[in-house]
Amino acid sequence: MPFRVLADLIAVTHVAFVAYVVVGGFLAWRWPRTIGAHLLAASWGFGTILIGFDCPLTYAENWARARAGMSGLPEAGFIDHYLTGVIYPDSALGLVRAAAATAVLVSWVGYVRLHHRPFTSDTA
Repeated sequence: MPFRVLADLIAVTHVAFVAYVVVGGFLAWRWPRTIGAHLLAASWGFGTILIGFDCPLTYAENWARARAGMSGLPEAGFIDHYLTGVIYPDSALGLVRAAAATAVLVSWVGYVRLHHRPFTSDTA
């Protein structure tokens, strides 16, 4: 039972991480000091998709699931198991990825526009 609860807590943490990758840049509009954490999270999140980095949360959940006597996540990983085909149809995967990437890009552009102060000279 404790490992089942641990696996569930890791899955919830994983959902929170994925959500932060998508919307964390918008949070930085209000809390600018969080942009560094979002840059790291987004880099890691997109790296798992584009480059194939192993996700430590997937590893940890599989470890806890095995000790709870449950089957591990499929080879395709967390997103395929919990989101694709559950939250959105398999056929929309490309659209969902594009929407997530667009949200991140828009949040970064907005961050720069809100927090970048161009150099101005007062000697005119």
